[in-house]
Amino acid sequence: MQPMPDAAGPTGASGSTGDSGLTEEEAAARLAETGPPAKDRSSRSYTSIVRANVFTVFNLIIGAFGVLTLVFGDIQDALFLGVIVANSAIGIYQEVKAKQKLDQLALLVAPHAKVRRSGTVREVAVEDVVVGDLVLVAAGDQVVADGTVAEATSLSLDESVLTGESEPVRLGPGDEMRSGAFVVEGTGAYAVTAVGEDCFAARITGQARSFRHSRSPLQLAIDRLLFATVGLVVGLGSLLVFALHHRSTPMHQAVATATAGVTALVPEGLVVLVNLTYAAAAIRMGRKGVLAQQLNAIESLASVDTICIDKTGTLTESTLRVVEVVPADGHDPRALEESLRTLVATASSHNTTMTAIAQAYPAEPRQPLAEIPFSSARRWSAVQTDAGSLFIGAPGRIPLGDLAEAAERNQNAGRRVLAVASTPTPLPAEVDELPPPRLEPLGLIILAEQLRPNVSDTVKFLADQDIRIIVLSGDDPRTVTAIASDVGIPSGRVAEGREIPAEPAALEQFAQDVAIIGRISPDGKQQIVQALRDQGRYVAMVGDGVNDVPALKLAHLSIAQGSGTQMARAVSDLVLIDGDFGSVPKLVAEGRRALRNLQRVAKLYVTRSALAAFLIMTIGLTTEAYPLLPRHLTLAGTLTVGIPTFFLALAPSTGPWSPDGFARGVARWAVPAGFIVGTGTVASYLFALHDLDIGLRESRTVALTTLIACGLYLVMALESGGSRQRSTLVAIACGVMAVAYVVVLALPFARDFFDIVTPTLAMAATAVAASAAAILALWLSGFTLSTAPPDA
Repeated sequence: MQPMPDAAGPTGASGSTGDSGLTEEEAAARLAETGPPAKDRSSRSYTSIVRANVFTVFNLIIGAFGVLTLVFGDIQDALFLGVIVANSAIGIYQEVKAKQKLDQLALLVAPHAKVRRSGTVREVAVEDVVVGDLVLVAAGDQVVADGTVAEATSLSLDESVLTGESEPVRLGPGDEMRSGAFVVEGTGAYAVTAVGEDCFAARITGQARSFRHSRSPLQLAIDRLLFATVGLVVGLGSLLVFALHHRSTPMHQAVATATAGVTALVPEGLVVLVNLTYAAAAIRMGRKGVLAQQLNAIESLASVDTICIDKTGTLTESTLRVVEVVPADGHDPRALEESLRTLVATASSHNTTMTAIAQAYPAEPRQPLAEIPFSSARRWSAVQTDAGSLFIGAPGRIPLGDLAEAAERNQNAGRRVLAVASTPTPLPAEVDELPPPRLEPLGLIILAEQLRPNVSDTVKFLADQDIRIIVLSGDDPRTVTAIASDVGIPSGRVAEGREIPAEPAALEQFAQDVAIIGRISPDGKQQIVQALRDQGRYVAMVGDGVNDVPALKLAHLSIAQGSGTQMARAVSDLVLIDGDFGSVPKLVAEGRRALRNLQRVAKLYVTRSALAAFLIMTIGLTTEAYPLLPRHLTLAGTLTVGIPTFFLALAPSTGPWSPDGFARGVARWAVPAGFIVGTGTVASYLFALHDLDIGLRESRTVALTTLIACGLYLVMALESGGSRQRSTLVAIACGVMAVAYVVVLALPFARDFFDIVTPTLAMAATAVAASAAAILALWLSGFTLSTAPPDA
């Protein structure tokens, strides 16, 4: 028998000093020479979060005109700068909260190492381990650095987080140990050969060190809208600036006019609303054990049409379950079950196999007359009772008799098979590798990995939603297929990782056909995800191990288990803190709710942009004074778009949710609406300015009143197709906004701030007439207060 790890040390290992390991002085010198390895980031950096939320095209456009207004215009006209602050603050706050949560989770699961230095065993932080250290390990410990095994007593490692293979790997002196693996059986010691960035786990995840900033489908659609408005800003803004310059307009007035015209083209509040909606959804899901690292992740999941999942950790847990027991011919099934109860009741120690049997056939513990404990070398164990001896072990070690065919069939199906046999004789005094002869087979016990809770319901939900499921696992394809069948994953082509073709066209066809791939490498997972993306699929990847990181990084949406590796959690968009794959249907529902609401309310923001374009083209290029100041547009936008859409975006919703054709659908609704409202606004302004022969401030008040009335009508028209209760609430909210505007008109300091006046009877009649004409035109154009479902 080999020595225990605290009794002897390695010989000839790189940098070691015999049985005692390094001295404290040697370890300190090496640490000072190389410096401690950089700690893995458990989550995004603060710099990354700030950069993603502050430096956007939207903020650049609004910020530039805000600076011009502050320098050359009135500070009241720079109210729109608050949108930049709100947008950035919401995104930064929510994502910093997610980072802090992940950092706390990382601290809870951070491993330590037991090292032998100067003959004394002590515990040190992982970053203090140096090359040449002698690290001691036992069952349950994580391997914290690469090294060479120096001592081993029944030492087995679980390398599933590195390779995806769930079967333990037996190691002996001289074998290589790789960081990230876990010890599942035995004890040992290894001499460290690589730490930090030089470790195996760090090398295969080097490409994933930086956090990615994936854009969701809705964000991409909104980006297209923003880029379209950038084109309008450049084109119409240039015409407006030229017209102002050509007329030698004073700088103060020119800045106010250009800012009012150009900033209104950009749907600035839409970006704020999107981030606010995401934040609200993230908070709701956080209460259910799901952490969103990126605000868009929950909405993004609603667009997924293909999901790639690992078997170990996602579909299954690390424990086993009893699938079936098969009695030998002539044996009573109840007698076999009773023998199993006796086995688990008298066994002094329970590994994962015996624990699974004990859960299926519980019994009160009892003392055996004698026992031969399980050994991975012998692959069997036995107990002695008053009635004789019971043996359990691998087929081939335990005789099968007429059970050989059933054993082979279940093994080929990917199940774990154990044979049970008995003898009336006592256990032998000397233990050989093989059990004693003439054992009588009692039956087989068929085991499989324990399924995660609710996983079958989740798989059914995904299938019902036409979301394709592909299993990518390092396990034997037969084992993966058996588990996939257990959870209800639709059948399809089964392949091994070595079958993945290199030629791009063949790879795309392979990814199109396959349902399960076993024995797949981290690079293979990445190839499949890339091939699916090349086909135009929107791909989510669920994983928990280092071997999943390259694919997680490449997928449109990445989901990690909270119990997974630190690196997997760090690069993922969503983290299932409780590891519950059953949370996915709730995430999809949240995403679709957000997507439906945002698709509808986006129309109001783009209507405002269409209105701004109409104002520039009709009156901005003439010698007339511009009908609205930036502060007027801020007030109108707040009452008719900002506040109503804030509540509408967070409310429950039903209806279509697909982002396909989003920009075109929004434009078809918003452009005619904006032009009609713009016509009413300009008509009321010109009538008041020339026919009523009133001042510029008074005429702008008429135009603002007309704009607010038409805007509130559009809010009700947009939401009238919902439920009666929702439509009623929207109508009440619009009434409240109208009252708020009346209050602004009634308060002297508010009138002075917004540069408006209390309307006279003639001004009010003009605004009412223009609003009524515009609303009639909207109604005739299909913007009605109907009960039909709203067009998404």
